[in-house]
Amino acid sequence: MRSWASGSGPARGEGQRNAGRAHRAASFARIAFFRSTRGNQPAVAVELLISESKIRDRLEVMGRQIQGDYRDKPLTIVAVLTGSLIALADLVRQIRIPLRIALVQASSYRGATTNATTLVVNEAFAPDVAGRDVLLLDDILDTGQTLSALVEHLKDRGAATVRTAVLLRKIGRQIVPIEPDYCGFVIPDAFVVGYGLDYNDEYRHLPYVGVLREG
Repeated sequence: MRSWASGSGPARGEGQRNAGRAHRAASFARIAFFRSTRGNQPAVAVELLISESKIRDRLEVMGRQIQGDYRDKPLTIVAVLTGSLIALADLVRQIRIPLRIALVQASSYRGATTNATTLVVNEAFAPDVAGRDVLLLDDILDTGQTLSALVEHLKDRGAATVRTAVLLRKIGRQIVPIEPDYCGFVIPDAFVVGYGLDYNDEYRHLPYVGVLREG
């Protein structure tokens, strides 16, 4: 789940426990321009960071690791809406053991009785994880606040075990000490879109991960 860097505009935010190291994303390369669907806004540049083929190859490796770790265990993969949906679809097809799929929706609110770290979970999506070994899947590890809070939420709902997997881990943004058990790529502190990640609900459809360049 994303968060916003104070004063800097939009900002995003290993296989077995520390086995299968996360790949460090390559330097920026190809640039594409997209025009927003919201009125007459100017075209926005998106610089390629992680290609479609690299994501596919990395998820295949992660899938094999998860399959080995959860063989003969009651696995439920719980994906955090909405950014992880594309990764979920591609990852589960690499895991050839019985499993269940569930979704969780969480939002952070700031207001009179809440602060930036208050997490509200939509119970309409609350999965039945009692007695299950849960793998919590998110698109990006940014500050770590959402992932950490959801781990505790799933434990409170009776999960036997809870591990975490993220497609991306951003450098320099984490403030909650949580280590993902499975991580796809380590990326720089830049605002990324594509492959499920959005900016104002756009760019999720891009088949790669790119850095949003405005102005």
